[in-house]
Amino acid sequence: MLGSASWQDYYQLTKPNVVMLLLLTALVGMCVASQGWLPWQPVVFGLLGIGFVSGAAAVLNHVVDRKIDEQMARTHHRPLPRGVMETHRALVFAALLGLIGTVVLWFLVNPLTAVLTLFGLVGYAGVYTMYLKRATPQNIVIGGLAGAIPPLLGWTAVTGQIDGYPLLLVMIIFTWTPPHFWALAIHRRNDYARVNVPMLPVTHGIEFTKTAVLLYTLLLFVVSLIPFLAAMNGWLYAIGASALNLAFIYYALRLKFGDEQRWAMKTFRFSIVHLMLLFIVILADHFIA
Repeated sequence: MLGSASWQDYYQLTKPNVVMLLLLTALVGMCVASQGWLPWQPVVFGLLGIGFVSGAAAVLNHVVDRKIDEQMARTHHRPLPRGVMETHRALVFAALLGLIGTVVLWFLVNPLTAVLTLFGLVGYAGVYTMYLKRATPQNIVIGGLAGAIPPLLGWTAVTGQIDGYPLLLVMIIFTWTPPHFWALAIHRRNDYARVNVPMLPVTHGIEFTKTAVLLYTLLLFVVSLIPFLAAMNGWLYAIGASALNLAFIYYALRLKFGDEQRWAMKTFRFSIVHLMLLFIVILADHFIA
């Protein structure tokens, strides 16, 4: 019944697992920007503001995709397709999250971080969800930039300025996003075809997409070495990143030459663990090495 949404439904709209991973990468950006103890105010309020605005972008994604979500096995259980929440309530919730997050960032962190975070919201909820997702099979490549900026947001929250080092971390996530999402898209190809969303497996076929996943994991290996070559991180990072990227390449190879129904979701799930561990390795290298 409409209007019977619980707090869990509102929480689900914010895509908490995705936001938590984004906040981890933002925290790493904060740590890399600081040589000593982290200043508490930009860390606490920076993560709070980034989390709120990211949650708002996720809610808007649910609103825009609600008709598509009704027809997809992976998303039909979400609050809006289930009919437990009116669209206008979700929009009000998104507006509140976005407003609170932006105010917190502007007044308790710095205006630069607030503006960049808003750019991320517009990029994900506006450019990607409302246009790119339905316009081109390269949607996730182009739109992935919005989801890649949290390390930069963490850096600017502490320093108040843009630097080259956090952009290297942005580049890593930007390169990681296509093989991560295309593995899922292979598994859900029929869903995307049913709703006429031009994901790569729909427009170019599964075999082509498998090759693209493998090539991007190879590119990710190279890109992930740049922080070491740029003297941003040391040998601990180089060894850890290489091991994680070799494991990702292994999964991509099994996907390429094996049964996609078995290996697509395995590759997708490992990609999440890969990114989380990679950024934990960055932290370890920064504080230990």
